[in-house]
Amino acid sequence: MTFSDIRMVATDMDGTLLNSDHEIHESFFPVFRKLKDHGVIFVAASGRQYFNLAKALDTVKDEVIFAAENGSYVVFNDEEIHIQAVDHDIVKELVKISRPIASTYAVICGKKKAYVENDEPEFLNHLKLYFERYEVVDDLTEVDDDQFLKFTLCDLAGSEENSYPHYKHFEDTLQVKISGPIWLDISHKDANKGKAMEVLQKKFNVSFDQTMVFGDYLNDLEMLQKGHYAYAMANAHPDVKKIARFIAKSNDENGVVEILSEITE
Repeated sequence: MTFSDIRMVATDMDGTLLNSDHEIHESFFPVFRKLKDHGVIFVAASGRQYFNLAKALDTVKDEVIFAAENGSYVVFNDEEIHIQAVDHDIVKELVKISRPIASTYAVICGKKKAYVENDEPEFLNHLKLYFERYEVVDDLTEVDDDQFLKFTLCDLAGSEENSYPHYKHFEDTLQVKISGPIWLDISHKDANKGKAMEVLQKKFNVSFDQTMVFGDYLNDLEMLQKGHYAYAMANAHPDVKKIARFIAKSNDENGVVEILSEITE
């Protein structure tokens, strides 16, 4: 593999580029600089909020394309490249379904900010890891003055077993993604990281064979199908490993940077 082979690198953040303490290893930034110096496009593709991603990559944010909210909102240098919002009425229905489910906290992910109706400390501690801007409101079904990019549940009992079964029947009409052990994300049917990659590949004239992608969880499945150099992390969900062509070392072993270092030598 050489620079001539790779024109775009896209990586998930949590469980992938970030370690278990949600930190970026300092060795990433010199490697990032080498990538940019050779004209490689870098995409941070995450379920996180755009403002949160921009803060996490603050020193290089003007050189990174952000595919935030699982690809529902793609931004580069404050230019909105792609938005795939969800109808307000659908989101309000999703909110109502969530209310009887034990140990869950609903989040409406708006373009301006996130909206929640619970300020329980344990929930907010999880929320603040992924959302830089949020507002506690009395009733989520009354929120209207924003575009809704995604509906999310923080499920402290475990999203795959506890809350996902309540929303599985929406899979024919919406994107229903178990995006982490305690997170369930629901988006427009056409919104996912793979769609975001298609938009970017077309915009920048980058082919499948020129694309490298890294992921670890179920919201990365579509993205991993958009690049020949598709890496699942060693710590990835079994279903992610099944479709990836390659395996990188775990996020706590700095697996993404190790692979990127190989192509920047």
